[in-house]
Amino acid sequence: MKQIFIFHTLAVLATSSFADTLHLNFRKQVETQPESGRYHTITESGKWDASKTAVVICDMWDDHYCRNAARRVSEMAPRMNRTIAQARKQGALIIHCPSGCMDKYAKTPQRRLAQNAPKVDAPIELQNWCYLDPASEPPMPVATDQPCDDEGKLRDRVRFYSEQIETLDIAEDDAITDSAEAYYLMKEKGIENVIIMGVHTNMCVLGRPFGIRQLVRAGQNVVLMRDMTDTMYNPREEPFVNHFTGNDLVFSHIERHWCPTITSADILPDESESFRFPGDKRKHIAIVMAEKEYKTNETLPKFAIEELGKDFKISLVYGDVENPNHLPGVEVIRDADVVLLSVRRRNLTANQLNLFRDHVAAGKPIIGIRTASHAFHQRKPEAAPDGLDQWRDFDPTILGGNYHGHLSSRITTFAQAVGKEGAHPILAGIEARRFQTYGSLYEVKPLAHAAKPLLMGSAYNVKETEPVAWTHTSPSGGKVFYTSLGHPYDFTVTQFRTLLRNAIYWVVDEEKPEVKDPKKDEC
Repeated sequence: MKQIFIFHTLAVLATSSFADTLHLNFRKQVETQPESGRYHTITESGKWDASKTAVVICDMWDDHYCRNAARRVSEMAPRMNRTIAQARKQGALIIHCPSGCMDKYAKTPQRRLAQNAPKVDAPIELQNWCYLDPASEPPMPVATDQPCDDEGKLRDRVRFYSEQIETLDIAEDDAITDSAEAYYLMKEKGIENVIIMGVHTNMCVLGRPFGIRQLVRAGQNVVLMRDMTDTMYNPREEPFVNHFTGNDLVFSHIERHWCPTITSADILPDESESFRFPGDKRKHIAIVMAEKEYKTNETLPKFAIEELGKDFKISLVYGDVENPNHLPGVEVIRDADVVLLSVRRRNLTANQLNLFRDHVAAGKPIIGIRTASHAFHQRKPEAAPDGLDQWRDFDPTILGGNYHGHLSSRITTFAQAVGKEGAHPILAGIEARRFQTYGSLYEVKPLAHAAKPLLMGSAYNVKETEPVAWTHTSPSGGKVFYTSLGHPYDFTVTQFRTLLRNAIYWVVDEEKPEVKDPKKDEC
C-alpha cells in the first residue's frame, strides 16, 4: 500500500476570496419540448463555496479484470491528482472511495475520519446500491452484457485490485470510505455540493452508496466531472460505437436525468482544455438542425450514431421551438472539426451567426444538406429584423451554389453519379446508375466556377437536369460539400446514406472504414 501523505491542508489554502470559490461551467441537457426525446445541451457558469464542497473519488483501483479499463484509469490518474490537489487547496473536502479496500486503510486517520462521522437521518432510506429505477430514468444507452473492450482472451471477472491507484495522493485531512459514511461525513462538515469523479460511469459512479443516484436523491447538489471518468463499454455491443462515444452517451444520460457535468479545466487554473484519453482520436462533428419541413432533427441524429459513431465525437444542436432564430448550445461549434448544417431561413443574432463565420474563416470544413442553401436569410432582399443578423451570400460564397427555387414536390426525382463509380472518394460505393430520390428538385444552376458536381438530378418528364451534390472550397481554404437531397425518405436510400457518410469523412481527411455488420462474428 502506498504511504499516505501527511500534511496540513490549511497551511496551503490560498487566502483570497477567489481561492475559496470554485468557478464552474455546469453542462446540462433540457428537452427541446415535452416528449420529444431531443435535448438542448446548455452550459451555464456558476460558483460553489469550496468549503461546502466535497470531491468524491469512486473506485480508482490499482487494477481491474479489464486491462483496457485499468489502463484508462492510469492514464487519467495524473490529471485527476492535480485536480483534487487544487480542489483541496481551495478548501474542498476530498473523499477517497476505493470500494472493497477498506482493510488496507483500516488504521489510517483518513479512514477513522469517515467512520467517526455521526449517523444522521436522510430524506431517503440510504441504500448499499442504487439500482436503475425505470420510474426515474430510461435504460442506459450502452449495453453491458460483456462490457470489457480488451482484445484477445479476456481475463476472468474476478477481483484484481487491492487498493486505490498510487498516483492519487491521500492527504491528512482527506477521508476514506466506501459506504454511506460519505453522506454522514458531508452532513457533519456542512457539505452541500459534491463533485464526483472516477469509474465506472454507467455502473459504480451512479450506483454506489456514495454515487450520483443516492446523493441526488438525498438532496445534495451533485455534478459529474465528465473528463475524469470512464464507462465500462465494449464497442462490440450496442449501439456499436467508439468506446469514447459510449462515454458521451452515458454523460448525456446523466445530464438529462440526474445532474450537470463539469470538467477538470474548471478547477485547474493552468488548463483551458478538458482531459482527453490518448486513445480518443475522434474528429468532432457538430450537427445543427433548425428546419421543420424535412424533419432532419429526427433523421440526422439516427444517421449520425449509426454511420459516424465509431469515428466521430457527435454534438447535436437543435433550433429553439419557441424562438426559431435561436440555437441553444450552438457554442459547441467552437470546438468542432466539421459542421453539418441543416437550417432553413433563420436570422440568428450576430453572436450566434459569427460562430459559423469564425468556423469557416478558420478554414474548417462545412457540410450543407437541403435547406442549408438558404440557411441564414429570408426570401426578400431586405435587412434582417432588429437585433438579428443574416448571411445572404452564404450559398454562393461558401457552398458554391445558386439556389433560386425548386420544382413541384409531386414530380418523381432521380439522381445519378457524374462519371464512373469511385471517380471521387465521395462516390465510392455509389454505382453510376440512376436511383430514385425524394422531395422536389432544387434549381441551382449555374454553380460557382470552382464547384465540382458529383451527382446530377432529374425530374420525370423535365428536360433540364440540376446538380444535387457537389464539392467546393471556402474562401479560407476549407473543404465544403453540399447536397440538395435530405428528404426523410432519402435517409432510407443506400446511395444517399453512402454519399453523406463518404462526404463527412472526406472533408475531415479521414479514410472511410469498411462497413461491417457488428452483429456478425468475424471468421
